[in-house]
Amino acid sequence: MTHLGRENCNTRIQCILVATFVLLSGSLFAQATLEDIFDVAKQMNEDAIAAQAQVDHLDDEIGKAVAKYESVLHAVDGQKVYNRSRQLLVNRQNDELQTLNESIEEVTSIQRDIVPLMFEMVEALDQLIENDLPFLYEARTDRVLKLRDMLTDPGVSNSEKFSQILRGFRIESEYGRTMDATRAENFEINGNKFDVDILRVGRIALMYQTTDGKHTGWWNPAEGVRDWEALDNSYTAHVRNGLKMANKTMTGGLFRVPILIPEE
Repeated sequence: MTHLGRENCNTRIQCILVATFVLLSGSLFAQATLEDIFDVAKQMNEDAIAAQAQVDHLDDEIGKAVAKYESVLHAVDGQKVYNRSRQLLVNRQNDELQTLNESIEEVTSIQRDIVPLMFEMVEALDQLIENDLPFLYEARTDRVLKLRDMLTDPGVSNSEKFSQILRGFRIESEYGRTMDATRAENFEINGNKFDVDILRVGRIALMYQTTDGKHTGWWNPAEGVRDWEALDNSYTAHVRNGLKMANKTMTGGLFRVPILIPEE
């Protein structure tokens, strides 16, 4: 082998070594690039997952915010309805308050007018008793005196005063629909005193009869007379029966009473 041949051989070996080195280098470069790509892809996937998680979290938060907003809107609508109902109630109460104030003013006016009216009513009740048949005179006049005292008592309300006066008129009204008998002692007849039973028949007639039945009479209400007068014997049995009926010792029936017939 010549020197030139050895140089060519060495050159080929160097070329083979360089080519091998290049191939090895290319392989290493390709391997490094794929790993980097995998790492980048992996990192991108991880970032995508994290981003999706954030998106999901934000979506949940948005959903909660929307639900809360809708709840607030619903509450606001409910509050508006409640406020309207309260306003209607307030308006009605204001109307009632206005009516009440007007009623108070009317009551105040009525109270101013009712006080003199009550005095007039008591005086009218007193005149009624004075002009009426003289039965239960002391009890009836005593009732009028108590009513007069009550009218000047500041501790009694006007409503109670008015109620008691009406009660007095109701009692007087009942006398016109009832019949009763009372005992009177030392009743004077023609200058003599007797024990008598007095029979009242409504406000139609007032009669007396002595307990021994010997004397019978009536109250003559004629103007200018207004006094007790004797009745003839034809009334004796009738008045006796009337007394029995008033005392519930005899069942109902008919009996005659004297009645004043006014002149035409």
